[in-house]
Amino acid sequence: MWRGIVCGVLAGAFWGAVFIVPVLLPDFSPVELMVGRYICYGALAAGLMLPRLVPLLRRLRRSDWLAMLRQALAGNVVYYLLLAYGVKLAGVAPTSLIIGLLPLSVTILGRKDHGALPLRQLAWPLLVVALGIACINVDIFSHAGGAGGAGLAHKLAGVLCAVGALACWTWYALDNARFLKRHAHFSSVEWAMLYGLASGVIALAVGAAMLALQQAGGADDAPARDWHRYWIVCLLLALGASVIGNYLWNLASRLVPVTLSGQLILSETLFALLYGFVYAQRMPRPLEWAAMVLLTAGVLWSVRRHAQEEGAGQEAGRT
Repeated sequence: MWRGIVCGVLAGAFWGAVFIVPVLLPDFSPVELMVGRYICYGALAAGLMLPRLVPLLRRLRRSDWLAMLRQALAGNVVYYLLLAYGVKLAGVAPTSLIIGLLPLSVTILGRKDHGALPLRQLAWPLLVVALGIACINVDIFSHAGGAGGAGLAHKLAGVLCAVGALACWTWYALDNARFLKRHAHFSSVEWAMLYGLASGVIALAVGAAMLALQQAGGADDAPARDWHRYWIVCLLLALGASVIGNYLWNLASRLVPVTLSGQLILSETLFALLYGFVYAQRMPRPLEWAAMVLLTAGVLWSVRRHAQEEGAGQEAGRT
């Protein structure tokens, strides 16, 4: 189990980098960022798997194709778009408040999976996590404005996008963990590369449609943008957050119970905060310190509960 915990934390370290990409590329829309990232992800996946790509594709059954496509959509393409548009329409504060419920939603909905602890045993760790999430969002509400004075309809649409993003990733985390535990004929790296290919094909189709619409609309009067920087950032994001991060998460999903994997997602939040502080060249505020301490304590408490349960099960098996 401890190997799975380390893999989950490292995946969060790579995923946390996603949050500074819009700052690095402010001139590009969420759709353009999604298209660039996942085209690069698909290309990297195809290149890494090229020597055994054809035999691997031949092993896919109809159920595998369906799982690959639905996870590519839910965990990559649709989730990223909904999250980005939630921030754009409703603002950072309400969107982060909703997405911050992800560890709770995965843990609660995965409570009946094999190896999951009863919620009563996780009640106190989850309460600590909830307090940490509350600290993050109180700080955001105190120091950030809304969505630039947008109307109620825009804010409501943004909230709905954030709820949709939360639902997408909750469903993806559960579906991916259950699929990998039931289908041992694919290794973690093979599955990460397969739905990377699927994500790349979807992104390529979206990008082609965008290009066709732009050409049909005539000349573009927008100022010139740094496409060279765009593709470098997208390539690095695809390599770190998608190829390496998803591979590590697949390993973690196989090795830890779903209720614990839900808590490990919090490492993404912690690393995103760290990268943000480094980029902004400032120290955390008091509520941000409190949030990081509470989130870390809640995760470690949950890990200890699972380790105790695993040890008790092994002891019972020997007797």
